[in-house]
Order: sequence, then C-alpha cells, then structure tokens
Amino acid sequence: MKNPQKSRRTANVKTARQAEQPDAASGQRVFTSSASSLFGHMGGGVLSLVRMMQFGDSTLPIGAFAFSNALESAVQKGIVRDAQDLQDYTACAIEQAATSDAIGLAWAMRYAAQDAWDDLVMVDHEVHCRRLPEESRLMSVRMGKKLVEMCLSTTGLSGLDIWLGRINAHETPGTYPVSLGLLFSRMGLPVQQALVVHQYGLAATILNAALRLMRVTHLDTQRILFRLMENIDRQCAVASSVPLERMSTYAPMSEILGAVHVKAHVRMFMN
Repeated sequence: MKNPQKSRRTANVKTARQAEQPDAASGQRVFTSSASSLFGHMGGGVLSLVRMMQFGDSTLPIGAFAFSNALESAVQKGIVRDAQDLQDYTACAIEQAATSDAIGLAWAMRYAAQDAWDDLVMVDHEVHCRRLPEESRLMSVRMGKKLVEMCLSTTGLSGLDIWLGRINAHETPGTYPVSLGLLFSRMGLPVQQALVVHQYGLAATILNAALRLMRVTHLDTQRILFRLMENIDRQCAVASSVPLERMSTYAPMSEILGAVHVKAHVRMFMN
C-alpha cells in the first residue's frame, strides 16, 4: 500500500524541480515559477497580496487605535477578565460583523464597480442605521472618512473624490465598511480580500486595545488572533452571499457596554 504522505512529498519535489530551469548564460539552475502562479489564487498576484496587507495593517492612520469597541467598559465591569474572556469577546464581535458590516461591505463593492453612487449611498445608510450605540456609529464614520481622505491623498484613485464630496455634503455617513469596499473596488481587488481585511482589522483593533486595558501579553493576543482566524473562510462566505436586507446584528451586551462607555467617568479610549 502506498504511503499518502510520501506520495505528496514526491509530488511536491517534482513540482519544485519542474519550476527549476537552467540559465542559458551561466548554466546554473534558477527558480522560474512566476509570482502569479504562487499567488494567483488570491486574485491578482503578489501586488494584490501587498495591497491587502497595506490596508489591513493595524497601524494604518485612520484612528482605529483610539477605539476599543466597548472592551474598556467590558473590562471595567468585570465581564472580560482574562485571555479566555478576551477571546470569547473578540469572537463575538467578528461573528456579529460577518452578518452585518461585512455584508454591507460586499454590497458596496458590487455597486462601486458599477459606479452606482445612489445605491452606494443606500448601502451606507443601511450600515449606519444598524449600529445602535452612538460610540459605534462615531467610530465607523470617523474611520471611513479618514480612510477615504488618506487614500485620495496617497493613491489618487478615481471615485474617491466623489465619495468624499458626498460625505462632506452630508449626503451619506461614510461608514468604514462602505468606504473600504469602494477602495478595494477601485483597486480592482476581489471582495474576499476586502472581507479578510475587515474581519482581521476588527479583531486586531480589539486585541491591541486589550494590551492597554488588561493583564495580557502580546503572545496571548497573537494566540487568540491565530485561533479566531480559523473561521475567516466561513465568515467571508456568509458575508459575500447574504442579501443586503438580511444584514443584521444581535449583541445586546456589547450595545449596552457601548452605551455605558459613553457616560463613563474614566476613559482611556474615545467615545
């Protein structure tokens, strides 16, 4: 009977050898596998991957570091006390995002690709009105506008000026998910990559806030992030396939904590 693991190793060796071809000048063997063959499944090659990494970076200057997604109140009220509580809290946040903001992001990308600005405004309002806590709405619109302003200055992509004009004219809130969807559509990147950036970014924001609020280490937060991202495929599949009218969220405790944070006497994070 053949050993399946040995067969896979043999196939990998053959593939690697096939990618090596002799250089005509030096006679040395060089690796000729193209970047697109390595990363083609990402939908756009290496540049696509780099763009996803850049705009998914937690240090992106759009103000995410100033918000804790109500984690500060959760810690103050004793609801989140240790690493396991933090993992559960963050898991809840990204699961709720997959059935709410992420769905709006996916639809924003579809309408942005068609230059359907009125439909994009409609999606933006739908996303905004589903955020009940005042702090949550504030975070979304501030980050959304900052993202558009930053990218208009650094990328010069067409359409961003139109969207920023509508935000400044108070025709649309300019929420972060919709602005992110517009950006990725203008870069020609697939919806899956935008959804990954959104979900990963939310988890990273909460976990980075936890480092300033709790007795957890960087190793703890990286361990949590690694575990939570195991569900990213399922979350992206849900977000990209659900009709806009089914966009919803149900996290009453998070909403209460967000409301509590607005009136908190001592705050490290913005409200």
